[in-house]
Amino acid sequence: MTQWQKAEQFLATTHEVLNQPPALENYNLFHADLALQEAVQRGHANWAEPDIAAMGALAGQADTIALGFQANAHRPQFQSHDRFGHRVDLVEYHDAYHQLMQIATAHGLHASPWAKPQLGAHVARAAQYYMHTQVEAAHGCPITMTFAAVPALQHQPDIAKQWLPKLLAPSYDPRNVPDQQKQAVTIGMAMTEKQGGSDVRANTTRAYAVGTEGPGQLYELVGHKWFVSAPMCDAFLVLAQTKHGLSCFLMPRWRPDGTKNPLQIQRLKDKMGNVANASSEAELRGAMGWMIGEEGRGVRTIIEMVAMTRYDCMIGSSAGMRQATVQALHHCQHRAAFGAQLIDQPLMQNVLADLALESEAALALTMRMATALDQRDNEHEQALARIVVPAGKYWICKRTPEHAYEAMEVIGGSGVMENCIMPRLYREAPINAIWEGSGNVQCLDALRAVERQPESYAALQAELLQVKGANKALDKAIAELPKRLAQAQAQPFFARQWVEHMARTMQAALLQQHAPNAVADAFCQSRLGEVSHMGYGRLTDATAAKTILRRAWPHE
Repeated sequence: MTQWQKAEQFLATTHEVLNQPPALENYNLFHADLALQEAVQRGHANWAEPDIAAMGALAGQADTIALGFQANAHRPQFQSHDRFGHRVDLVEYHDAYHQLMQIATAHGLHASPWAKPQLGAHVARAAQYYMHTQVEAAHGCPITMTFAAVPALQHQPDIAKQWLPKLLAPSYDPRNVPDQQKQAVTIGMAMTEKQGGSDVRANTTRAYAVGTEGPGQLYELVGHKWFVSAPMCDAFLVLAQTKHGLSCFLMPRWRPDGTKNPLQIQRLKDKMGNVANASSEAELRGAMGWMIGEEGRGVRTIIEMVAMTRYDCMIGSSAGMRQATVQALHHCQHRAAFGAQLIDQPLMQNVLADLALESEAALALTMRMATALDQRDNEHEQALARIVVPAGKYWICKRTPEHAYEAMEVIGGSGVMENCIMPRLYREAPINAIWEGSGNVQCLDALRAVERQPESYAALQAELLQVKGANKALDKAIAELPKRLAQAQAQPFFARQWVEHMARTMQAALLQQHAPNAVADAFCQSRLGEVSHMGYGRLTDATAAKTILRRAWPHE
């Protein structure tokens, strides 16, 4: 053998792949998530466990995971006109997007608690949505809007009677045809305008009665909408001004006679994340819409819808945290450095356990709100949801970007490559914090709840008193909450401090009630203690960290 042949033989060994983790696929997300299993049980959704486990298996399949990558690699494409010059306002999606939509609707993520109401229905949906969203988040936008539209449409029974059967159907029809030709429809929202954003009372779009005025009647809408997400939905809930003030309308993409409703898309938004779903700017040029609810009370009509979309933001951000956590854990179980597996190295254990801790706390708060939504006739539960949903939406969504970054850093260089899910999770992370009302909007809404519905704060206090004496740091945080509220009420300048404190305290209380001591006490020490922190990798109990890791990832 020549020297060159020997060298070539040696070089060939560098092509052998060593010390690289296998792809995280073909596993059951539900069976690998003890905290989720426990939340389903205490949320009275054990009757749905076969369906939840089936979704867990489906979400973990390699083919399903691939759909998420494909849907994001092929962005939606907009065609304003067809080749003959006809206005079509058509947005075309990759087939992977449609397959994900089909999975979501077939499992009732868009409507199951309304279609089959029973105790635990919202918990069962939340559990399935939590796992499905870990595959791909962007297509969840029309799923969430369709789900949230039901309470708004119920303000107008005659319109609801026409639309709800197709909205509740467990199927998906992506065809660009009038809703009269479909058995299943999706609903979107077109609320904000460029001059107002979250301040929808600044909207300038006008609604003109075609004949008789008032609820259920037909109007023509003239104006613009700055953010129309999922513009291929079959109809949209729209806010527009009448002579009696801001009102809510249902605006279909097609008129009853089968002609195109003049909702004209101007362009698609060029977003940094959430790219599998189209978001657009549109002009309404006499588009037909039917008034939903009382004239001049449009915000009141959609307020429950907004609460539902904000709640789904909690699910989505919690799901992002979970997927980031398991990607980091899986990587560290299969990667060695400096003479040991990463997951066995003490400092890495601290970081991983802290990531898992944040993820479980987010899930606990999210699933507690699902339980509240399941008890719509319970005054305490509804009052609790009124204050905790905006606080939870604020805090969980706010924590997700840093969480995604930290998990990406755990994985290292390969974690920033586009063939890894981590860049997508990182780009997706800020979306929910901004959509459906940014952080300041949520904090002011929580203050408004205390002012207008004081029973909401009373419900929160009653909830926290259940764990009095469980942990000294938690007791101190509960005692401090009224002082923080008084400060925020006197000076809204401090509203974020109050809401953050409230959300962390509520998370700690839930973990004290339902999680192992190692999890609950570590959260209280690190998030509420004298030296509380907001970064990762600063836990103080190494034994507890190992317990947290075993709980977070029993899959392997």
